[in-house]
Amino acid sequence: MRVVVVGGGVIGLLTAVECVRAGAEVDLVEQAGIPSTAATSYDQHRVIRTLHRGDPLLSIAAAGLHEAWVEIERRLGGRFYHRTGVLTLATDIEADLALLAGTGVPVRALSGRDLSARYPQLRVRPGQNAVLEPAAGAVLADQALLSAARWLRGHPAVRLHSPRRVTKVTESASVELADGRVLTADSVVVAAGPWSRALLPAALGASLTLKRQTMLSYSPSWFPTAWSRSPAVLGLGSTGDAWLMPPVAGTPVRLSAASACRTVAELTDRQTPGTWRTHLVRRFASLLTAFEPAAVTGATEGYYLTDEAGQGPLLVRLADGVWAFAACGGMSFKFAPVLARALADRALGDPPRQTGLESIDLPRQLTGDRRGAT
Repeated sequence: MRVVVVGGGVIGLLTAVECVRAGAEVDLVEQAGIPSTAATSYDQHRVIRTLHRGDPLLSIAAAGLHEAWVEIERRLGGRFYHRTGVLTLATDIEADLALLAGTGVPVRALSGRDLSARYPQLRVRPGQNAVLEPAAGAVLADQALLSAARWLRGHPAVRLHSPRRVTKVTESASVELADGRVLTADSVVVAAGPWSRALLPAALGASLTLKRQTMLSYSPSWFPTAWSRSPAVLGLGSTGDAWLMPPVAGTPVRLSAASACRTVAELTDRQTPGTWRTHLVRRFASLLTAFEPAAVTGATEGYYLTDEAGQGPLLVRLADGVWAFAACGGMSFKFAPVLARALADRALGDPPRQTGLESIDLPRQLTGDRRGAT
């Protein structure tokens, strides 16, 4: 079979890898470089965790992600998965501990006193406890994408088309390029991230919401030992919406919060407005001990599509043999290895392998079938 994959982010790259491993020939098309440095997934690091508070089914599905990323790292080569641990702050953690114990994932409960002693860089609120997943960690996202691109570039069954912009995906499994060329295939997978709307049926594209989020890079001078041993931290703040990624392999600390995510009408620039940088600086001044505004060394902007009606991601069949991972929902990187397997199975017409996502109450988003004309 020949498969055309549109998109040079993590979903597109890993889907191409899975298709090749299954014996298909692959054309990978990307409007920028391969990997695309503009892709939502091209970032310093992304957290890989099991616990998703308030969502037992998603947590159960995530229990095998650590092994999945270890296998991806082994297959592609390179060193991009680091087990830093992941800390989730909350007041009541009994249900979280029971859930993780049931998945077989290592877990440890930490009291407020434990938190203050281990992580003096964090401001711990009265009554706050935490769940520590010591085996969880972070993927150096840009390095993972570079490794996948290198693997594909060296494979004889792969043809890379870059920079080439796709203008249309047809129901007959062909892809039209801006330069007039047409790529024909047995199947097409569209995984173009926030640019996917232009390739989807108009009604479907209009139903998706474009989000933009600001993240800060932070290089603190206080508590250097504590920072060097820090896990990723989720659930910061009274609303639990702020998070940080620790320094990994020379990267700075990364700071952000759901409050810095907003709905926008279109993809524009990646320059951080001063108001959003100031917003996050003020948030973390109250969340970190001895916070240093001068140690904020930069800010970045990320875009992603979400299916608001379905709470996030959306996998959709556009026609026979034409599939689109139309919206990532902002949470898909961690699930990329299993999502890529699911997309490859559908593209190749194989019985879908179990991913652990089938039982989630998101069948339409992750395993659904929504028809639409292109």
